[in-house]
Amino acid sequence: MAKRVADLLVDVLVGAGVQRIYGVPGDSLNGITDSIRTRENIQWVGVRHEEAAAFAAGAEAHLTGKLALCAGTCGPGNMHLINGLYDCQRSRVPVLAIAAQVPSAEIGSGYFQETHPEQLFAGCSHYCELVSQPEQMPRVLEIAIQTAIARRGVAVIVIPGDVALRDAVEQQPGLRFAEPKPTVCPSDDELSLLAEVLNRSKKITILGGAGCAGAHGELVELAAKLQAPIVHAFRGKEFIEYDNPFDVGMTGLLGFSSGYHAMMNCDTLLMIGTDFPYRQFLPKDATVVQIDVRGEQLGRRSKVDYGFVGDTKTTLRALLPRLEQNQYETHLKESIEHYRNARQGLDKLASGDSDRTPIHPQYVASVIDRLASEDAIFTFDVGTPVVWAARYLRMNGKRRLVGSLNHGSMANALPQAIGAQVSHPKRQVISMSGDGGLAMLMGELLTLRQHDLPVKLVVFKNDSLAFVELEMKAGGFLDFATNLKNPDFTKIAEAAGLLGLRAETPDQVEPAIAQALKQDGPALVEVLVSRQELSMPPTITYEQAKNFGLFMLTAVLSGRGDEIIDLAKVNLLR
Repeated sequence: MAKRVADLLVDVLVGAGVQRIYGVPGDSLNGITDSIRTRENIQWVGVRHEEAAAFAAGAEAHLTGKLALCAGTCGPGNMHLINGLYDCQRSRVPVLAIAAQVPSAEIGSGYFQETHPEQLFAGCSHYCELVSQPEQMPRVLEIAIQTAIARRGVAVIVIPGDVALRDAVEQQPGLRFAEPKPTVCPSDDELSLLAEVLNRSKKITILGGAGCAGAHGELVELAAKLQAPIVHAFRGKEFIEYDNPFDVGMTGLLGFSSGYHAMMNCDTLLMIGTDFPYRQFLPKDATVVQIDVRGEQLGRRSKVDYGFVGDTKTTLRALLPRLEQNQYETHLKESIEHYRNARQGLDKLASGDSDRTPIHPQYVASVIDRLASEDAIFTFDVGTPVVWAARYLRMNGKRRLVGSLNHGSMANALPQAIGAQVSHPKRQVISMSGDGGLAMLMGELLTLRQHDLPVKLVVFKNDSLAFVELEMKAGGFLDFATNLKNPDFTKIAEAAGLLGLRAETPDQVEPAIAQALKQDGPALVEVLVSRQELSMPPTITYEQAKNFGLFMLTAVLSGRGDEIIDLAKVNLLR
């Protein structure tokens, strides 16, 4: 019996190491799902919304470094993929999406559910091509796979349902070679120049990002040689923070004062493997040196005096023998002392005072950190949970972090937890979900039960879009349209077949989270946290202070003086 195009497509995916496809089935995908149905070496992971499929695939790709797959049926099905795929593209993880299309003879006729996926996915993919003839398979698919892997991003294959059901012309995959793993290093002359710049500098600070993955030892050795404090961007936290005597925390909107202090008081800033976006947190007077494997990123966030193209591990290995030992210790000592004080201040905020309600969200995050396993995988929603994750989850070289840190999408935590748990069934997976984020894709609670995924969700419930409120207040606006009339999430969880637990007072937090973590299956803990908690950035501008004062004046004039008193009690008098 001749193979169908769909069978050949699945053969190629299995040959490329793909173990599962996340998606929602539909008629234009029938050929592909029918081919998967008969196999034991690839799994269909059904979700309730295609956006969740893309987020789940992205989480798997982030954690494994390997190609992950999602699929959507024609029209609305593949349109639902777009937000999750934007996140994958901006997070630079290798994801292939199969976007089914209407019958090939109907393309261009305004047919039912017809869209133009080649245009829809253009902004969130490196490669997007239509397979209109069996002769194009497997070549186009293999090009898509190689593009996603080589460029660390999204590739999309658009295939009409009728084409997938036709007889294949080729009968087997054509790709045979293993994934290339090149190293990239600056030239000898460039390395000499880099060493010269660093050797003549005294007060050096390192800012490291996700590009430092796999180079922890080299980075710490470099810091020791340069007497340099290391500030990490959030995407670099899991790779830099642990076993690092030179780490002084984060800067940026989610960071705290010690990272900002170390960067603003250096005379040379060495940026390694980071595309840190917030220019207001970068020094203006320091000499800036940047190392990145992607040359297009050099200088796009800050003025750069010296830019070098290279991967972190290879470049630092080649650089270290050329460096002299920096004898100036004051900058490093001051930065570490500043970090110690800032860390004490943050830990003080994570108080579990028994008479304090609503509960400090910082305390909830600190309990999660303390009770989680040594190799836990954490996901966190954009909004206030991302702040508490950044400040209170401690890395140890085994724990992993997954979030929407470049695209900044709501509702990412639960679907990313699905991808993490499916691809790592023996690991503890904890989702730090906001009540707004959870509600947006709450149908994925059913996915946890359907696939018996033991994900643990901790819901920070403050009945508001709290981070949006804070942004409004900092901009001088009276917060508006941020109230949420939420259900009892524990009852929603129980109705979906999960264990549902609730913590209303600080003394209930630890027992509830501990019980959830011991549960065999999925569990949800709803914690009533303070809505008025200010997640203060490392520095406040005059404009922000003025705008916040304007907000308070407007609130009082609008009859909301009680809210201002509550805000003061929470953030000034504790």
